[in-house]
Amino acid sequence: MMSKRMAHDSVHAALNSDDILFEILLRLPEKSLFRLILVSKKWLHLICSYSFRSSYYTRWQESFRLLGFLVCNFLYLGRPRDGFRRPSWEPALPFLSTCKEGDDLKFSGILKQLGYFIDSSNGLLLCGRHPMTYYVWSPITKQPYQLPQPHQFYRNLCMAFIVEESHDNVICYKVIRAKCICKPVEVNTVSIETFSSKTGAWKQATLTCSTGFALCPRTVATVIRGVVHWFAVQKNVAIYDPYLGVRRISLVKLPAGELSYDYEESVLGESSDGLLQYGQSSKLGIEIWVLEKEQGGNSSIYQNNTHQESRWNLRYKLNFRVMWKRNPTFADHSKETHILSFLPQNSESVFIRSGSSIFLYQLESKTLDVVHYHGRGSSISWDSSKVAPYFKPSWPSSSLCHYTNSLT
Repeated sequence: MMSKRMAHDSVHAALNSDDILFEILLRLPEKSLFRLILVSKKWLHLICSYSFRSSYYTRWQESFRLLGFLVCNFLYLGRPRDGFRRPSWEPALPFLSTCKEGDDLKFSGILKQLGYFIDSSNGLLLCGRHPMTYYVWSPITKQPYQLPQPHQFYRNLCMAFIVEESHDNVICYKVIRAKCICKPVEVNTVSIETFSSKTGAWKQATLTCSTGFALCPRTVATVIRGVVHWFAVQKNVAIYDPYLGVRRISLVKLPAGELSYDYEESVLGESSDGLLQYGQSSKLGIEIWVLEKEQGGNSSIYQNNTHQESRWNLRYKLNFRVMWKRNPTFADHSKETHILSFLPQNSESVFIRSGSSIFLYQLESKTLDVVHYHGRGSSISWDSSKVAPYFKPSWPSSSLCHYTNSLT
């Protein structure tokens, strides 16, 4: 009896120690861990805290839940007054839901208040009507926040949406508008406006590049750890780090693969190891490249403009004909196949589209799975629309952690 009591007291003392409990929970898989938030308020607070979540992501890969696909028709976004008008029967923000949580969002009515889809990050949505009206919607507060009007009128622009979380569990974000010049003029500067949720105001700036360049209009940046990556003309990627304190853009030449002169779709994303990955597709197939870091750190990639094509490594090459042959169940979808999007922080899978069907292709196992969604995909003008997967971090949140954000 004495030994049992001592063992019980020892376990009780261990679980009462935050440091020991921290280390124990850190070693549990996600599915088991999330069940333990029901044990007590103390365990809920610990699991939902920023410090524990950060340590957990260091040990385990971050996971996301796919809620569906958001659609934006470029014919209506930022259109001139005499341009195309959206018919009354077509929603401004179509949503192809893939789960019950996605259905709840779709039928909540909130999407009708947000205008057109622009981008998403960490579960937050950036929507609006170019070039002056923007909203940010949070899945936590479920309320839209309208940004103040920008100072500058940009008829042609590209965007960036940066979401970050501080140590006090406060979500902060930046919205960047960059002016696009659609004329063949050699300029080495670009005007931007940045909205910060910390200040609640827009701030103007001019970014400089060592060579002439132009950003591709109507595109959205891929943000990797706060660093902005925009598509630029002449097959370049323009890289801007707003946290360096240097108002400079660097250009990186996209890789010249076998599909380069015949590609129809191209996308950027973040690989599992935190690198920039680039995918391009043609009628033949897909190539996926990764921009490797320079030896000795990654900061120099944003501070000079002497990048060579050899910095890109070809990781995957997919032939569509071979893909359909290996997956005969979907043989009737073997026409007009394109790359659609990468998954967040993922190098093993990619979304592809054939007609109005969306598939998830596993690059390692070379298997193909159809992604079932609810919605009228057949009515979407796919060639003139941006279709982006909407992911939400799977990590739970708690008001006990004082989890607030600037949307409230």
